Amino acid sequence: MSRSMKTQFAACLTASVLLASCVPALKMREARKVDRTYYAGATDTTNDANITWRTFFKDPDLHALIDSALGNNQELNIMLQEIEAARAEVRARKGEYLPFVDFGAAAEVDKVGEFTRNGAVEHDLDVKEETKFPEPLPNYMIGARASWELDIWKKLRNAKKAAMMRYLGTVEGKNFMVTHLVAEIANSYYELMALDNQLSILQDNIAIQKDALEIVRLEKQAAKVTELAVRRFEAEVLKNRSKLFDIQQRIVETENRINFLVGRYPRPVARRSSGFSALIPDSVASGVPSQLLSHRPDIRRAELELTAAKLDVRSAKANFYPSVRLTAGIGLNAFDPSLLASTPASLIYNLAGDLVAPLVNRNAIKAAYIGASARQMQAVFNYEQTVLNAYVDVVNQLSNIQNLHHSYDLRKQQVDALSSSITISNNLFRSARADYMEVLLTQRDALESKFELVETQKQRMNAMVNMYQELGGGWR
Repeated sequence: MSRSMKTQFAACLTASVLLASCVPALKMREARKVDRTYYAGATDTTNDANITWRTFFKDPDLHALIDSALGNNQELNIMLQEIEAARAEVRARKGEYLPFVDFGAAAEVDKVGEFTRNGAVEHDLDVKEETKFPEPLPNYMIGARASWELDIWKKLRNAKKAAMMRYLGTVEGKNFMVTHLVAEIANSYYELMALDNQLSILQDNIAIQKDALEIVRLEKQAAKVTELAVRRFEAEVLKNRSKLFDIQQRIVETENRINFLVGRYPRPVARRSSGFSALIPDSVASGVPSQLLSHRPDIRRAELELTAAKLDVRSAKANFYPSVRLTAGIGLNAFDPSLLASTPASLIYNLAGDLVAPLVNRNAIKAAYIGASARQMQAVFNYEQTVLNAYVDVVNQLSNIQNLHHSYDLRKQQVDALSSSITISNNLFRSARADYMEVLLTQRDALESKFELVETQKQRMNAMVNMYQELGGGWR
């Protein structure tokens, strides 16, 4: 290596060190870790998020709905296209640190003025007619050009890795959407079954109230009650009959919500509602909180976004350092197309290397670096928030499942007591040992308790579904 080249290399190296020392210093922060247990003494690592939704849900009609939704749901299909766009971004970033090669052809005509340097020289030359250049001078060229930025600071590779992390994040986003879609269909399906049961209960109650109304009318004919009692029972029957239409409307809306999620136009939804009250929610094994990091797609996506943000900072930091670019070209050039093949006379080539480093007014680079660092901190906070939210969701659902279990047992006892009290109140009314208001209120309370029991059963099934979702199940 000659002395001049050594001097130039040392100068470039010194400049690189000086420029690197001018990178702004920014604070860093690591994400906090999740707690070890949901509550004291919970160390069982069995987690139902590992099982598929086909195993978790036993109803074949529900299986058919979820299957259809996974193939036809429009929002899910939109997310799949977002994944394809993210994959294309990875491909584009990968191509940036590979050499660029272009192939092209060009043709031009050039006429220089006589009073210019080139024109004066050309006209002063005493050349033979057969070797004289044409006037004007055509120029034909065909060849290839290549350029390559040497990624010595890994700026381009880090950008590609960041794009890859975001692509994987969109995949996890799709998985997160699948968990929500599965849970929403299951919850709507159980709500539909609950409405069917409430409709059946209301129809049975209306039949009982009609019988009671006939008894009151007979009692009025015997002068045991007044017209007021008859009117009150009629009003109660009419009120409950109007409730039938409210429930039927809710059934239609719930069916169409399911149809929308499935991606089809309104139609009846197949279900087996007769056994809804006998359904016993499966006990969901919650495992330990650390398993949420691998099971929940939203946490996995937040983690990938955090990794991508760190890579963005490294890529932005590399902009402060010198960049090295190599350029080369090879082709054929002549003023006559027939002479292009006359090689090596028509052969042209070039090779060059550039070393460029920002020196003055680096505000744009600094701003990009500071912005990337701020987004990295934002990704850290988002990751912590997502983990905390997942932990709170699971703890809430664990408590909800336990409380709903106790509530259901007590409401069932309430229904049994009020159902038997209907017969007692009717017998007492016939023997004139109870007035009509006691019969009316007993029937009303019994109807409300049955509705509440069905509602609590629906909440129990929803709590089971929500727990499965909060643990990160449903996307496998």
